[in-house]
Amino acid sequence: MQKLTNKEEEIMHILWKLEKAFVKDVLAEIKNDKPHYNTLSTIIRNLEEKGYVSYNAYGKTHQYFPVVSKESYKERFMNTAIESYFNNSYKNVVSFFAKEEKISVDE
Repeated sequence: MQKLTNKEEEIMHILWKLEKAFVKDVLAEIKNDKPHYNTLSTIIRNLEEKGYVSYNAYGKTHQYFPVVSKESYKERFMNTAIESYFNNSYKNVVSFFAKEEKISVDE
């Protein structure tokens, strides 16, 4: 599974939410810094090439849908982060969040 850019990840969150969508539907969901339609279309095609989305064709129009689940992506992302930043130690993860005061002793 290839790493996604921030914009690709943003688009995937939209596709996970909508489940299936045309480019115009995705564009309507973007809150800030809306890309041009053609730019968004290219980003979605890149996601398809990376194996994250597929589509149903309706003439010249494509309706895209995720083929990688949010849970699968989250698991891969977290495993990579834990491996890369915390020496594959969940204890180090918990210690990090405790130091950052993002988790209490009770939690």
